[in-house]
Amino acid sequence: MSADDNQTLAGSLRPGMGWLAIHTRYQHEQLAARSLAYKGFEVFLPQYTVVRRWSDRKKELPAPLFPGYVFLRNELEGHLQILTTPGVLGLVGFAGAPAVIPEAEIDAVRRTLARSLRVAPHPFLQCGDLVRIKSGPLEGIEGILLRNKGQLRLVLSVQLLQKSVAVEVDAWMVERARSQGWGATAGALSPAASAYAYSL
Repeated sequence: MSADDNQTLAGSLRPGMGWLAIHTRYQHEQLAARSLAYKGFEVFLPQYTVVRRWSDRKKELPAPLFPGYVFLRNELEGHLQILTTPGVLGLVGFAGAPAVIPEAEIDAVRRTLARSLRVAPHPFLQCGDLVRIKSGPLEGIEGILLRNKGQLRLVLSVQLLQKSVAVEVDAWMVERARSQGWGATAGALSPAASAYAYSL
């Protein structure tokens, strides 16, 4: 599976059903994703490119954005097939029942990867300014805005896993998310005054 395989591996998208998070063995994400896809499940393994350096060379390699997890389109049946898949440790859930990840959270990651933007894993954030991309290919996506070494980044989170990824954005692309209660008149955020400050 290459870095370009940031898409579902089987079947067509069926909106509104949500996704399940599959916990995998260490460095077994690709094996689990391929095996689940072979069984007919609709699987999503988001990846990004990392540079590995050796003494005599360096090479770009794909790596999972969410180490230890793959995502699977919510199925009402077939849990036994999932649990018996090579590389799978179990399903993420509560009180013995699988937890469903909202469609919007996975779609935000998929749309970001589809645009070949610079994406990388990021520590999960629970506070900060919730913003919305107001124009461009990622229009409508919401995330937490932060500043790192003069660059603005939008942090997209999968709440269930408490994991996040970050993508670089420009200040003119974002506005405060109306769902956070700032009202419909919220304008574009100033990179100097409005971005939530973090020291990374």
